[in-house]
Amino acid sequence: MSGSATLLKLHSPLRGWCASLEETPDEVFAQRFLGDGVAIDPTGDTLHAPCDGEIVSVAASKHAVALRADNGAEILLHVGIDTVALGGNGFEALVQPGARVSRGQPLLKFDLDVLARGAKSLITPMLVTNGDRFSVANACVALAVDVGDALFEVIATAGSVAAVSGETSQEHTLSFVVPLEHGIHARPAALIANFAKTQPQEIAISAHGRSANARSAVSLMVLGVKHGDEITLTARGAGAAVLDQLKQLVLGIKEAPHAAAPIKTTAEEPPAVVSTPASSNKLRGVIASRGLAVGRAVTLRAAEIAVVEAGKGIAHESAEFERARDEVRARLTQLAQHSQGPAKDVITAHLEFIDDWELVASARRTISRAKSAAFAWRRAVRDSADTLRALGEPRMSERVDDLIDLESQVLLALSGEAPATIPQLPDRAILVAEDLKPSQLVSLDATRLAGICLAGGGPTSHVAILAAAMGVPALVALGQSVLSVADDAWLVLDAEQGTLTISPDQVALAAAEQTLTQRKQRQQSERAAAHVDCRTADGERIEVFANLGSIAEAQVAVAHGAEGCGLLRTEFLFLERDAPPSEDEQLQQYQGIAHALEKRPLVIRTLDIGGDKPIPYLPLPPEENPALGLRGVRTSLWRPDLLRVQLRAILRVQPVEQCRVLLPMITDPAEIRAVRRMLDEVRRELGIASAVQVGAMIETPASAVIAARIAREVDFLSIGTNDLTQYTLAMDRGHAELAHRIDGLHPAVLNLIAMTVDAANEHDKLVAVCGGLASEPAAVPILIGLGVRELSVVPTLVPQLKSLIRTVTVDACRSLAQRALGMDTAEAVRALANEAMTPARGVLAAE
Repeated sequence: MSGSATLLKLHSPLRGWCASLEETPDEVFAQRFLGDGVAIDPTGDTLHAPCDGEIVSVAASKHAVALRADNGAEILLHVGIDTVALGGNGFEALVQPGARVSRGQPLLKFDLDVLARGAKSLITPMLVTNGDRFSVANACVALAVDVGDALFEVIATAGSVAAVSGETSQEHTLSFVVPLEHGIHARPAALIANFAKTQPQEIAISAHGRSANARSAVSLMVLGVKHGDEITLTARGAGAAVLDQLKQLVLGIKEAPHAAAPIKTTAEEPPAVVSTPASSNKLRGVIASRGLAVGRAVTLRAAEIAVVEAGKGIAHESAEFERARDEVRARLTQLAQHSQGPAKDVITAHLEFIDDWELVASARRTISRAKSAAFAWRRAVRDSADTLRALGEPRMSERVDDLIDLESQVLLALSGEAPATIPQLPDRAILVAEDLKPSQLVSLDATRLAGICLAGGGPTSHVAILAAAMGVPALVALGQSVLSVADDAWLVLDAEQGTLTISPDQVALAAAEQTLTQRKQRQQSERAAAHVDCRTADGERIEVFANLGSIAEAQVAVAHGAEGCGLLRTEFLFLERDAPPSEDEQLQQYQGIAHALEKRPLVIRTLDIGGDKPIPYLPLPPEENPALGLRGVRTSLWRPDLLRVQLRAILRVQPVEQCRVLLPMITDPAEIRAVRRMLDEVRRELGIASAVQVGAMIETPASAVIAARIAREVDFLSIGTNDLTQYTLAMDRGHAELAHRIDGLHPAVLNLIAMTVDAANEHDKLVAVCGGLASEPAAVPILIGLGVRELSVVPTLVPQLKSLIRTVTVDACRSLAQRALGMDTAEAVRALANEAMTPARGVLAAE
């Protein structure tokens, strides 16, 4: 590439005073999170092109323009600070996206008086946003400038020239509204960055007039994208398909439900720390993980890691920085290989941050100014953390925990010290700390940890999620007074009521111990009886199966007395990968689960993808409402090649008769017939003579209404109450404002279940319930009363539910169900169910 292509001069787009970005009253610009450049305090009212190029985007509120120069450098011109809030008032756009412009050409006009009255500042940053490929040099600051004056040079970095020369001039953009309840926070940002890193094209994501490199999770979070915001994806070259895949990835991100929701509070009882009198020994906090714990306090006091600002030479500090990152990355990778569930998610997020484009680039820039690697890393992390806190989003602020955690891991590696560990815990330890790093929690001996009490933290932090997954009761936001608790003091942590009792008297301590003992004894008794066939008190056989998603879960289910698997979610094989699993890979997993179940029945649901669970290599057609589009069996029939491979893998499991096939989201008997034809073809190919049982999921009002016709086509029915509830009540189960109202015990849902059972009985077909309602003790007697004879539940709940079922009679359950069907609301049904159960053991009261 010629020298003119590698060196670009940018000229002033405004008349005014040129200043350093540090003078910008916005940390995002001042700390160069969006890129390097200069800022101009304007005295003119027209923004001009700083070079020849192409307009990439014009903000909807017309306050910002993104331009791509002919050498590939991307320049953001942002008129004023917080001018997005003006909604376009005072601005007039003179160009449109896609237009070719020449240096000095007018791009925007603006009213200085309107901006001065309504904006935080008029200062206008001009940035090069793709700093991974271009650097800024010879910037002119602290001087008056006119339109067209040279301001700085843009130099292509090593490796970027070849990339530019291979690009085509074609550019693709795609805009859509972000449906994520909490916007683009850490987990979505990490997923997007991970996807972008696999693509040869450079992808930019724009929102609020700002643009971020999609490969940087931190830069994406800094955009501050909230639920309902519109974002624009941009890629050069053959990028249209890639952008659609990225859109489907974003639309398909499912916010993970937490095992424990924060305490519902009123205006009179805020969710913050409740001040208590000095004589009081009780503190109130926010529930992060439910449960009860009695134990002794173990206080963890974290020390600040000291760093030296001055470096020992750029080469030395750069090498040390890479060594420390390599060391931490290797340790995290090893931890990830031995982790699963939320713990693995946390470690994966840390792996994303250790290689985050913007964090690493920021640290390297600081090292280049003769600072130490430790100082540079801390500054990069703290600047990013401050920016996230400034966004004012609670979930974003909680992601700061992960950044600070990673900061300390790298700093310790730089100092040569071992990673910070918690002292050996005594039995029944209740950990007390200001805060707790996720990496510290995953390294704890969970068998000795009874509970967690934190002065700070939040109920949606990674520590909260991890504690819930570990089954460890936890309270957060207890306030600084909890840090004065003496080591070895007795504590009663009630994470059902949100209270911590410090040094309780003997009566209170004995009562808590008794309650805890009773719970453990009941659980032990239930576990001991869990391996016996389950029957009601009057002898009716009720099978209790488990919902599974892995071999490990199958082993847990068998240990807890599950009589089989009523729902194997096969999506775990298809997600988070670049290509669909092969037939042999699927067979290996299905066979492993079948072995773990030790010949117990295995119901395998075919791929239930689409809606809220898309996969990158299967870009679904754009849909206004994915929940009502290609879902479940519709997707499988749309891609019969994937369905055929899956059916072949299922039918190859030995013994053949152990497996049953379950079809999701059935609304039409013709869908079943189409799958059966393919199933028969596969049976002939494999030489299997015996028939294979096929079931249909009842997940919509439509399928419940025509359950009799569906029952004629299958061997059994399985009711998915989660989807059935949201479709019946027309409420999205992922909607935060509606979550408390989405209740499967709503009479409308119960009436559809009753209708399904009646239809199945006409054809002598079994009806199972595999949705969340089957795992609720309050719902089980009602389901039995409606005629359900198979429940598929959370594996660890099998003992409790079997114990409950053995105490009820079918007649009492029928009476309860009939009364429930006549209620008006879910609340009324729940009140009825609670009234019918004795408080001590949860036994259905005699009529």
